[in-house]
Amino acid sequence: MRGFVADIEDLTTDNGDFRRVLYTGRNLQLVVMSLKPGEEIGLETHDDRDQFFRVESGAGEVLIDGEKTPIADNDGIIVPAGALHNVINTGDAPLKLYTIYGPPEHVDGTVHRTKADAEMHHEHFDGRTTE
Repeated sequence: MRGFVADIEDLTTDNGDFRRVLYTGRNLQLVVMSLKPGEEIGLETHDDRDQFFRVESGAGEVLIDGEKTPIADNDGIIVPAGALHNVINTGDAPLKLYTIYGPPEHVDGTVHRTKADAEMHHEHFDGRTTE
């Protein structure tokens, strides 16, 4: 097993896709995201998984169960399973972040270049891992 070792800051800040799955394990999944100014992930709830976000660059806000909190570079966010949440880019530059799902949420290797792509092709983890 080789796992995943890479410069996550560079991978995150260089990413221009709305969503790109980098690695999928049995219990965790690593995904980089880029939200355009004014763009948001959209309200969602994951009943059976926790989610961690790390902001690498940009500014925005996170909504967790009705509470809005400003977010910016270097902030970490944990969304517990069952919480209604959203991440919104409130800045004038892309909001670059990565997220870790536990357990995985998306099919391994998924790339959604835009939010519209993500909304058209919303798939769920199928049990297949990166290795």
